[in-house]
Amino acid sequence: MKFNLADVFETVADSVPERIALSYQGRQISYAELDKLSNQVAHLLSGSGIGAFDNVALFLKNSVEHVTSLLGLLKVRAVPVNINYRYTNAELQYIFDNSDSRAIIVELPEHQRSVAALLAETPTVRTVFVIGDVVEELTAAVADLPDGRTVEIVSFAEADSKPDNRDFEPRNGEELYLLYTGGTTGYPKGVMWQHDDFFRKPLSGGNPYGDPRKDLEEIGTAVKDFPSIAFLLAAPLMHGAASYSLFTFFTLGGRLVIQRDFDPEAIVTEVEKEKVNIVLIVGDAMGMPLVEELEKRKDSVDLSSMFSITSGGAIWSQHVRDRMLAVKPDLVLRDNFGASESGNDGEIMMDDNGNLKVPPTDRMMVVDESLNKIEPGSGDVGYIARIGNVPLGYYKDEEKTAKTFPTLPDGTRISILGDMGTVEADGSIVFLGRGSQCINTGGEKVYAEEVEATLHAHPAVADALVVPVPDEKYGQRVAAVISLAEGAEEPSLEEIQEHCRETLARYKVPRTVVFVDEVKRTPAGKADYRWAKAAAAKESAPV
Repeated sequence: MKFNLADVFETVADSVPERIALSYQGRQISYAELDKLSNQVAHLLSGSGIGAFDNVALFLKNSVEHVTSLLGLLKVRAVPVNINYRYTNAELQYIFDNSDSRAIIVELPEHQRSVAALLAETPTVRTVFVIGDVVEELTAAVADLPDGRTVEIVSFAEADSKPDNRDFEPRNGEELYLLYTGGTTGYPKGVMWQHDDFFRKPLSGGNPYGDPRKDLEEIGTAVKDFPSIAFLLAAPLMHGAASYSLFTFFTLGGRLVIQRDFDPEAIVTEVEKEKVNIVLIVGDAMGMPLVEELEKRKDSVDLSSMFSITSGGAIWSQHVRDRMLAVKPDLVLRDNFGASESGNDGEIMMDDNGNLKVPPTDRMMVVDESLNKIEPGSGDVGYIARIGNVPLGYYKDEEKTAKTFPTLPDGTRISILGDMGTVEADGSIVFLGRGSQCINTGGEKVYAEEVEATLHAHPAVADALVVPVPDEKYGQRVAAVISLAEGAEEPSLEEIQEHCRETLARYKVPRTVVFVDEVKRTPAGKADYRWAKAAAAKESAPV
């Protein structure tokens, strides 16, 4: 059978209706209640003409309404479009236009003003659903649209008066989920997942702890016996890793604890208050402030319920992990390897030499530029390819789709995202980094992520990016742009180099170090290498 995400959620809601599904700011919502709230939102959407395969932009921070909007759209076979609320108006306009969004769901006044400023340039938008009060600018923008075009403003609160029953058309698992992924250069790309592929890959077939579920009946039976794990999402729901986790734990009948914004102090408080078992973070950007808060309050809060911290989407250094284990030695730390274009690829480990690697798996292989498989133990460097259930491609971009999602001679579709790696003799894949961030210094290749992982292990380093700068002798040399941990003294270049030489070959060691107040990242939270190159070029001098 083909799985539809709404069918899966409804199966779980029918199996464990009284179990708590969502905790938000002290509010506890059961699966039965969440299902009814989402049904009402679905009827609100359909009453405004939103139906199968209509794309709808979710311009929202974390909230109950964000979750019910997601589920409501899925119930009427519409397509959610995640919107990064940190984007500028130019970036927002691109996504609204590129995604052919038929409607926008928005809440905050400043976000409504952005929508108002862009409505005239987004001709596909026909409805704006507003959570809370409507700002004057949005009302004025709707009244002043060109060429007789009309856009309806609908109060999200009207959902409260809608039916809460399920009288929706049948679903078949071929519906779409559109996930826009931010890049380090250019505008984001919309990754098109069919629901069935989304369920089988990002959601691990409904069971990340064992064999994938065969059908809805098995999901309904299994969820009754699965413990109600409390999972705190520290990441925003518009982030790919967060949406994967949201649906994974709904499929397991877990309890999702969400917060409005990332707040380390509030997270530690929630761990005790909500008896949180697992916390999801996004690399050191969240891990560093979280561990600092844990260290401050380890003797004043009850952390006994928390047995795991999971990361995905960014580098999570060994230094930060070690500090977390010092606070709570029995923690299970899991670093997930994956992407918007591939879903969950498994757990990435760090060996004694600081190498990031994935155990032998049938989900990945390494291929050369001609898509030939690289043999284990050969030492050859190639592209890490994801196998199995992969997306249909990028929305409205056939050229990038053909490049990223090629088909092998045997008919197997794969996903190649530019991650470089080698295959060890035992089949383990060693992750080297993005080929686009490869530094060529005197003919030797250095992958930025490998050096960054080593730098993050230095106790004085809060964040770091590694980029090339011109070098008269070697063509390029390795430069590091570093922000310091709170209270740390600035280390010398020699101290940074000595630290790196413990795990890196000499040619990989930074020869230039630039200290900045803050390492900048893109609105999607990814490394902003364009900014880092400019910072390194401006401040560095040949060494």
